[in-house]
Amino acid sequence: MYHLISEQSIYQYFGDDDPDMIREMIQIILDTNIKDLKELSSFYESGDFASIKKRCHKAKPSMSYIGAIKTRKTLEEIESNLENSAPLNVSLQDQLRLIESELNKFISAIN
Repeated sequence: MYHLISEQSIYQYFGDDDPDMIREMIQIILDTNIKDLKELSSFYESGDFASIKKRCHKAKPSMSYIGAIKTRKTLEEIESNLENSAPLNVSLQDQLRLIESELNKFISAIN
């Protein structure tokens, strides 16, 4: 049903007994980590690799919480080779659009 996120991971990390809390936690991830990562292109343009590394590092746990393991690996690759990671950011941005869509669909589907 989902390509990048995992319902099982979300329920494993946040439990399955409080839909409101799950919605709130996912909304926090969308409003912070996903938003921060979507802004990486401007840091690439200015050559601010320290901010790129910081944002990627900060977002990795959240990607595990939502089961987006492929995206977590992309973040790790960017972190490990910052100066040459601009092409990976293109892939990351595609993944983020899909994750955002999938999380919004997930939020609207839980009771």
